Amino acid sequence: MAGADEGAGSPATFAPLRNPTFRSIWLATQVSSLGWLMQTVAISWLMATISTSDLMVALVQASSNLPAFILSVFAGALADNYSRRGVMFAGRCLMVIASVALAAFVALGFVSPWMILGFSFLIACGGALHDPAWQASVGDIVDRRDVPAAVTLLSVGFNTVRTVGPALGGIVVASFGLLAAFTVTTLTYLVPLGTVWRCKWKVRSSPLPRESMKTAIYDGLRFTAMSSEIKAAIARGTIFGLASIAILALLPLAVRDHLGGGPLAYGTLMAGFGTGAVFAGLANGTFRRSLSQERLMRLACVACAACSLSLALTSSIAVAALALALGGAGWVTAWSGVGVSVQLASPRWVVGRTISIYYALIDGGIAAGSWVWGTVSQNHSLTWALEGSAGALLLVAAAGVLFPLRERRESEPDPLEEFDAPAVALNLKPRSGPIVVKVEYLIHEENVEAFLDLMRERRHVQTRVGARQWTLQRNLQKPVQWIETFRTPTWTDYLRLNHRLTEADKELDERVLQIHKGELPPQMTLLIERPTSLARKPEQSAPYFPHR
Repeated sequence: MAGADEGAGSPATFAPLRNPTFRSIWLATQVSSLGWLMQTVAISWLMATISTSDLMVALVQASSNLPAFILSVFAGALADNYSRRGVMFAGRCLMVIASVALAAFVALGFVSPWMILGFSFLIACGGALHDPAWQASVGDIVDRRDVPAAVTLLSVGFNTVRTVGPALGGIVVASFGLLAAFTVTTLTYLVPLGTVWRCKWKVRSSPLPRESMKTAIYDGLRFTAMSSEIKAAIARGTIFGLASIAILALLPLAVRDHLGGGPLAYGTLMAGFGTGAVFAGLANGTFRRSLSQERLMRLACVACAACSLSLALTSSIAVAALALALGGAGWVTAWSGVGVSVQLASPRWVVGRTISIYYALIDGGIAAGSWVWGTVSQNHSLTWALEGSAGALLLVAAAGVLFPLRERRESEPDPLEEFDAPAVALNLKPRSGPIVVKVEYLIHEENVEAFLDLMRERRHVQTRVGARQWTLQRNLQKPVQWIETFRTPTWTDYLRLNHRLTEADKELDERVLQIHKGELPPQMTLLIERPTSLARKPEQSAPYFPHR
């Protein structure tokens, strides 16, 4: 991973841009992001002008993030089981359709707070379908050594656009009106739609049948739950999003009430936020060389807390712009760190799902935070809400004691996919099952403790890739004999489990083999369960026992 660790000014930082497919989609995404930021300014300012409710203004941010919470896990399963390019294209289509409809309603004068939230929600639904597939495709398009740089470029690209997008949106709204802003946004959404249609890239195919959506979602949730690195990243990202979103969700109110500005001032302050984010993103490699990821996360929380507190206390646009630059630096540092952690800890077979779960929870936190701080602002005061956000961010920094971010692993998490199915005497079909696997070990007494330690690791490994009901038994009449047992729902699931094992998992098998004392290697027995209930209907058994 040396290439990813180079400083921000080194060629490695921009190495992914040498890949023409990544470069084309990345550039098209920046155009779309520019339009989205303009649209966000227009929607936020429109809501602030037609609604007197602070909560409704804050809910604009919630409507933009809630779809990711609702749809991301489903979208991740789609990305891992179907064409990621196709899922990206479908998401972009939905964004274009919803944006066209919003522009049409504004042109016709049919504007209401709930209508605004509804179309904002639909546009975000398209993004919720697109984003997990795009993030998962990064590892398909670029070399693994360039993944950290690519993930950072995604954040840097968006925040570079953030430096000009909101200001441009404010200028367009102030000079040409809301309809012009919504029309330009729709045109920018067409750019990545055409790029995804034109670009194609190779994806490693699996020799096994596609998983059902239910099984795919279950496998993704199980893998995420069993990865301490991913869980720590998601936990910190979720609570960071909940605490820090007050800066962006309440900024229109701060401009209107504390600073006495208009849409141009709002866009300028958003540009200040983006400027800080860009500089932090470009320096990300240097930061990561000199500081641990956990320390970077704490510094990011402190920076955002200082930003929120400054917005609560200042009446100067210049001071607010400097505070927002600091907040933007903390924002991109935090999200780059947790995003890279999730990417590098996820094998290709499940990366779409882990990223989608990550997005679901952090966007759920952001949506909840928008509602919480909007409610506090409406029921108490804007100052209270921003000060409360600052205090919460300091608590997020302290949460590292419970959920410390792990340093990224050097080991390769992708499966070897080198597995020859064992010969069986029955004519099994893909859905035949349930399959029971029993492995017999012979372990002398002096090696029992070492064996149990290894089997705890093995249980974690096997369960993470699909084993169910894993148990370890010891023969009471022949204590030297130990039997490992687990199940898979079908024969295909058994094959899929073995295709998911990594080189590190195979090394664990070698370590177990070293303390096995039999003349032959551990003996594996494959069985298939056969229900004996008289109430079982014949047609129910056919898909599971086609060899009968």
